[in-house]
Amino acid sequence: MAKKPLSPEARSIINSKVSRRAVLAGAGAVAGASALAACGSGGGSSENTIRWGNWPLYLDVDDSGKNYPTLQAFIKDSGIDVNYFEDYNDNDEFFGKVQAQLKLKQDIGYDIVTPTDWMAARWIRLGYTHKFDKANIPNAGNILDTLASPSFDPTREHSMTWQGIMSGFGWNTEKVPGGVRTLDELFAPENKGKIVVLSEMRDTIGVILRSRGVDLQTVTENQYMSAVEFLEQKVSDGWIRGVKGNEYAEDLKSGDAIAVIGWSGDMFILKNDYEGKFDFAIPDSGGTISGDNLMIPYTATAEAKASAEKLINWYYDPAIAAEVAAYVNYVTPVKGAQAEMEKIDPELAASEFIFPTEKTMANLSVFRSLTPAEEGTWTEAFQKASGI
Repeated sequence: MAKKPLSPEARSIINSKVSRRAVLAGAGAVAGASALAACGSGGGSSENTIRWGNWPLYLDVDDSGKNYPTLQAFIKDSGIDVNYFEDYNDNDEFFGKVQAQLKLKQDIGYDIVTPTDWMAARWIRLGYTHKFDKANIPNAGNILDTLASPSFDPTREHSMTWQGIMSGFGWNTEKVPGGVRTLDELFAPENKGKIVVLSEMRDTIGVILRSRGVDLQTVTENQYMSAVEFLEQKVSDGWIRGVKGNEYAEDLKSGDAIAVIGWSGDMFILKNDYEGKFDFAIPDSGGTISGDNLMIPYTATAEAKASAEKLINWYYDPAIAAEVAAYVNYVTPVKGAQAEMEKIDPELAASEFIFPTEKTMANLSVFRSLTPAEEGTWTEAFQKASGI
């Protein structure tokens, strides 16, 4: 497929620097997102129609909220229609609604799904995904080296990262002028009672483990449980005021929290919306990076699989990846996207939130996949320690 010049709609999106979560925070945004069902016509899969389930507001969309420039360019260029569904609210919830059909090898209503790393590992482990025909995805070689060989899919035969999410330290620059770059600085005496950490255990415990020099690709149960005990003590002693999901940003805005273990995308929005009042850094000892992954369920037909692979290839074109990154403001997994962004917005091209430097990427690690037994035991231990 030939490259297309940047469309006026895409250029407008990039210039506006709209973020996924900033849009979600807008009045009526969630209702608007729910109404965006598809680019093509409804119905089942066919040779010229594929169905993609993704998270809300995770793809470039124009000001009308009705058109996806990069997806529509793919449809025009390839002749393949795409039904695009913003159907992901939670990994477990999505998996729950398709699990029965997967077990019975029945059509689940999607030809591409977008689970987060740990859930992607489950899909692969259970044999619920097609193996890629890499001949249909020549751009697969553009994946960042740091994302090329995760433990759950070492040769990327079943998954390709859609976007990456960094976790590290966030802080109020007025209350913590020196910043936070180590666990000791996070738990400085003046921060006691005003610290919030993430309810995603792979990120919070991952940051703690990395501060101890533990390799997240080889972490043992003893190492993990020791980190959980550390967290539990900090919660019980009153250092941590909450273990939360996205709502931790509200604690920062209200002043109830001044330092956090948080996500890069959230901190990007706060830093821009509050003119530098907040900042973010990857811990000196290392942070975590996770991703949402493009995968093809094994219930997809051969024709739909081939079409889905062409779609994945499209989004691994650096120019296309840059357009998406400009909208979502998460880490693009595609080599060359930064050079493409330079041509249209040098400011965004310099953003560490979208294009972490090689030095930064080298300091980010993916948490290894867990066995079913570990997933149950480790999650339960984390939730108990966190009080959630």
